[in-house]
Amino acid sequence: MQFLYPAFLFALITLAIPVIIHLFNFRRYQKVYFSNVQFLREIQEQQASRRNLKERLILASRLLALLFLVLAFARPFIPGKNVANAGKQQVVSIFVDNSYSMQALNREGSLLDEAKRRAKEIASAYGINDRFQLLTQDFEGKHQRLLSRDEFNDEVDAVKISPESRNLQQVADRQQSLLNEQHGAIRSAYIISDFQKNISGDKAVKADSSVHYSLVQLKASELPNVAVDSVWLLTAVHRPGESEKLVVKLHNYAGEKAEKIPLKLVINGTQKALGSFSVDARSEQIDTLSFSGLQSGWQQGEIQLQDNPVTFDNQFYFTFNVTQQLPVLLIDGGTVNPFLKAVFDTDPFFAAKRVTDGNVDYAALNTYPLIVISDVKTISTGLAQQLKAYVSKGGTLALFPAADADLPNYKTFLQSVNTAWPDKLAEEQVKVSAINLQNPVFKNIFENFPQNPDLPTVSKYYQLSSNARGESLMQLPGGQPFWSGFNSGKGKVYVSAVPLDDDFSNLQRHALFVPVMFRIALLSGHDQPLFYALGSDESIAVPPVQLSEKQLLKLVKGDQSIIPDARQQGGGTVLFISDQLQKAGNYDLKKQDSTIAILAFNNNRKESDMSYLASSALKQAFPQAGSVLQPGTASLKGQVAELNFGLRLWKLCIILALIFLAAEILLVRYYKTGKQRLPQAA
Repeated sequence: MQFLYPAFLFALITLAIPVIIHLFNFRRYQKVYFSNVQFLREIQEQQASRRNLKERLILASRLLALLFLVLAFARPFIPGKNVANAGKQQVVSIFVDNSYSMQALNREGSLLDEAKRRAKEIASAYGINDRFQLLTQDFEGKHQRLLSRDEFNDEVDAVKISPESRNLQQVADRQQSLLNEQHGAIRSAYIISDFQKNISGDKAVKADSSVHYSLVQLKASELPNVAVDSVWLLTAVHRPGESEKLVVKLHNYAGEKAEKIPLKLVINGTQKALGSFSVDARSEQIDTLSFSGLQSGWQQGEIQLQDNPVTFDNQFYFTFNVTQQLPVLLIDGGTVNPFLKAVFDTDPFFAAKRVTDGNVDYAALNTYPLIVISDVKTISTGLAQQLKAYVSKGGTLALFPAADADLPNYKTFLQSVNTAWPDKLAEEQVKVSAINLQNPVFKNIFENFPQNPDLPTVSKYYQLSSNARGESLMQLPGGQPFWSGFNSGKGKVYVSAVPLDDDFSNLQRHALFVPVMFRIALLSGHDQPLFYALGSDESIAVPPVQLSEKQLLKLVKGDQSIIPDARQQGGGTVLFISDQLQKAGNYDLKKQDSTIAILAFNNNRKESDMSYLASSALKQAFPQAGSVLQPGTASLKGQVAELNFGLRLWKLCIILALIFLAAEILLVRYYKTGKQRLPQAA
């Protein structure tokens, strides 16, 4: 047994006071004279014996009452696991999980309500001078400060469901960032959560060994749930009136097969498709929905599921832009290439703009889904850097070398974008031997491909050397690449082995040239992503927007409006959303009264898996956690107090002190040493 305040034990010297009073309790007795004292002497002996017993019992009661009163002030306890905390001020960080999964119900109500109640119980187990940090999934700045117990309870009452979802490592790091600043204090941390399996992350949590961690796991039943994980369109460029195909990825998170889940596709408030799907247990399924009849402009899409009882992921939002025209930038060395001009003039959907390599507007490059370079002898350093940034962000670049190309200059640029480069000139009469029909560029070009097709002929060409792995569009005999595509960053680069010059080949006059260029253009584009995830995508790249000091960008949905931090980076505009958005849906990006884009935000699908870690798995995920508490219906206050101070005995001491005081009162009042019945004389 140990004492929280051992200095109070000096008060045990007060035990001498009842002893002194007992020893020096001189009482004057009145003399009574009798003629015969034979019987009186017998009575006096009997009364003295009873009086001595009473006085000793009273002394013992007083001593014991005083002893236990002093011990109560010294706060005795039987040491527990965290005995080092005893008697020192403590700083306690308590994480309350308020993610979507905490909307689930158990016998105590919603898990979030129980988590808030448990947080208050933990705080009540500490002293009035201890300080507390409340942390939630939101990671708000106001949660990076210490609170008194009353302030902490008020903040807990204000906690609401959040779309954010953090893993255990992020939570532990956030708690340690504040606790490590509290030098000299005893630091403890609690994590109250349902501990879904997705919270553990890929690796075991690394935590500060000087911080005592306790995990409080709230129990909820595993619920069936089907959600839309993601969607994507099969075409990169969307034209008015054309048919579109939307691929929907459904995920069944339950251990049982989901039968005939109704699904509805709504575009701009109009139902476009309807279906019913079945998904096997713990599996994914991909389905395709077709729709058409779209006008130019931004399209607001929504997938609606009917799946109870988990409803927070029953809607999935997405947006895309149907363009009236596709801008294409043609860069040449000073002479207009008639073949490229003819290709893009044949279809009014393409809006081609031609500039020389010395007059390129670098700031506007990101507005072009496709850039075509032809007949440029030397690519300047500035243009090379901007094209590299353009491709890395998702742009498409098609390059046809000049007849008199500076090959070392081309090599330097093309190596920087991880593609093949023209190495040396080969002069020989050859013919394209094969085209790669599996390449997306050739999809839907041929209804029936002939066995002996008429392919382009070549008089001379640049041999393409590469350290990167590309995908061939056309090949020469011997597997020599003639026209190849390469992935670079988020974009694509197509490199040709020949200029668009009759002295090299007839590619520019061949029947394949126009449809291939059209397909490259239609597959190009770095459109806005169809959707973003709340809490995950904190920065969003949008097309460049020119802003003045008095002009601000706003994200607007109904009566909700936020102002994101907008910065100009790499020729585009980047929005920093942080934690300003809390509700899923489609938001208009506005500059004053004009709509620049429409962005879709969805709830994080990590919360859709309603399965939970077992206690053994939780210990493996967080090996430095001191204990895993599963409270049941009992209060956590006693468990936390025993964990920090062991078995506290001060209440027992007070009870015993009261018992002995009561015993003294009873002895004084009811223990009589009065007259005894005298024996009768014969």
